[in-house]
Amino acid sequence: MQNRNQYTQVEDFLDDKSFRQWILHNTNSENWERWTVEHPERAKLVEEARICILAMKVDQTPVLQSTVSSALQQTWNRIATKEATLHHTENTRIKIWNAPWFKNTAALFLILLSIAWGFKHFVYTTESETVYEELIIENNEGLVEQTNNSKNPQIITLSDGSSVLLQPESKISYPKIFSTTERKVYLSGEAFFEISKNKKKPFYVFANEVITKVVGTSFRICAFENQPNVEVIVRTGKVKVTSNNENSKTNKEEVTLLPNEAIRFVRQTAKFDKITDITKDVILKQATKNIEQLSFEFTDIPVNQIFKTIEQAYQVEIDFPKEALKNCHLTTSLSDQPLPEKLKIICKSLGNNTTYEMNGNVIIISSEGCN
Repeated sequence: MQNRNQYTQVEDFLDDKSFRQWILHNTNSENWERWTVEHPERAKLVEEARICILAMKVDQTPVLQSTVSSALQQTWNRIATKEATLHHTENTRIKIWNAPWFKNTAALFLILLSIAWGFKHFVYTTESETVYEELIIENNEGLVEQTNNSKNPQIITLSDGSSVLLQPESKISYPKIFSTTERKVYLSGEAFFEISKNKKKPFYVFANEVITKVVGTSFRICAFENQPNVEVIVRTGKVKVTSNNENSKTNKEEVTLLPNEAIRFVRQTAKFDKITDITKDVILKQATKNIEQLSFEFTDIPVNQIFKTIEQAYQVEIDFPKEALKNCHLTTSLSDQPLPEKLKIICKSLGNNTTYEMNGNVIIISSEGCN
């Protein structure tokens, strides 16, 4: 799904699952209503797309070509009759197929038929699957939704200290405070997770058809709604993956993944494909992010270099007193730690009232120097 700010045609909205869910099920209505108000120049496109979607909200039955041709011919006849009536008193003969409004109407009609017929499996078969919108509706924890409409990753800190690096065109829903027994979040798109360790409260990521269960580890999930596969890639620790798709042939199968292993859920076949060495998979190798490649093991490394590594990994900006910390070196292990924990370890190691503050993708370090 592309950035909605770039939508210029009705088809852009029709192809947006979130938009369709808003029109059909009133899901995420506040987000879309606010966006529509902020972009009044797209109000006409939104209304035309809404009419198209509502027109398609009928039971899907096989449509014969003869039926399509007959319906189209009847529509043309009605339009021709209307055109003749409107211009009866003008003594002007205009070929109806040259009228701009007719061309627009016919084009819209053809779009409706083609979408209702040709995109049958794309639009309606997903309603039998467990998808992001349905999952968050079932949750009763009062979820907060974060959508990344920017071109850069966004860092999100959860109430348990876990961190999520949310990629562009992705969204995640999570409770302000996790329950006493488990931690659940819901993802549509791509994100890198670093989970705070808590054996008594397992962490679950519901990413459309796939459920990933962890205790404390780091991993990436790619689960865009318009892509053929869902992928889970483990960097550290261990995760367990199961299918959340009722139609899946591996619905009850639980796959355990270790570091540098991955699982690919193929939507077309509803099957799991386990990859034991991600470096040998071309698709996974090309999609690897900085945070998965950089090392967080530091031995007598200047603090400014450690901050630079964190900036590269999380795509954040760190503002720190360069003069006060110019001679500071650290030896520490920050692997398998969420971003807030990494920052706490650094501040504690430096001492001298060193603290940090996170404001979106900007981190401010306050310090009087190192011990």
